[in-house]
Amino acid sequence: MSSGIVNSVQSKAQEVAKEDYDRARVLINDAAKSRSYLYPIKGIFYFATHRALWKPLLSKLGPTVALSVGVVTSMFFLTYLPQLAVLVFVNGPLAVLTTVLLILNESSVIINIVSKNFMLQDALLDTFDGTLLARDSADIVSEGRQLKSGGDPIQRLGKILKSPFSRFSPKALVRYVMYLPLNFIPVVGTDVLEETASMTESYFQLKRWSSSERSKWLSDHTGPYAAFGTVATLLEMVPLASILFSFTNTVGAALWAADIEKKENEMTKGTAPGLRKAAEKAE
Repeated sequence: MSSGIVNSVQSKAQEVAKEDYDRARVLINDAAKSRSYLYPIKGIFYFATHRALWKPLLSKLGPTVALSVGVVTSMFFLTYLPQLAVLVFVNGPLAVLTTVLLILNESSVIINIVSKNFMLQDALLDTFDGTLLARDSADIVSEGRQLKSGGDPIQRLGKILKSPFSRFSPKALVRYVMYLPLNFIPVVGTDVLEETASMTESYFQLKRWSSSERSKWLSDHTGPYAAFGTVATLLEMVPLASILFSFTNTVGAALWAADIEKKENEMTKGTAPGLRKAAEKAE
């Protein structure tokens, strides 16, 4: 009897493992086909070559540098020795270096959370919308804010009609810190990436999608979304450069959104003549 139970458990375990493997394979294939993982990298180059998009970052540079210096200094002063005392048992002499890296990583998380929730929301939104304008997507941007005539993309941005950003809830903050390492794994980290890759909220807002439409899109594009979010999260985990990568990731998200819009418009234009011909034949 006991052997039968063991065989049943093993069979179930193999079945679950196969289902997870098949799902992971589908997600990886979807991510590879979409090439969404390239957009954070594209965002870096696009940001570097379009000086107008630097304005939101430069306007917040002073406060963010002050925040970064304050957080890093405080973390080293308050936590270096306690963490060194623990890591010395694990890493031996290398603990001196690994403790520094750990504190820089912890500081990066704190700086990201504080800056994105209290300092950079409007600047990131301007960067996202400005990138869409630079990619000739004024129609979708006008759904979320007023637009001015002339000037560079950032100068054209007017009053925000409704902000797509919302601050982290306490529960989300705890989840972000606890599961940060899981963001390295696309399948496991998908839910975490949904919390952290908030720049896509602007796209959902501009599309005027309901929560159910947003959930459906995320469900249909889990692989591409996780791939984008994983690369973006890795970049934002780079110590002392996380704020810069927050802006380049936002640019990458806008480039992705612009390409999605372009593809949808091409499909609509290509389908419309066919529908008209079908209607004419029906008449």
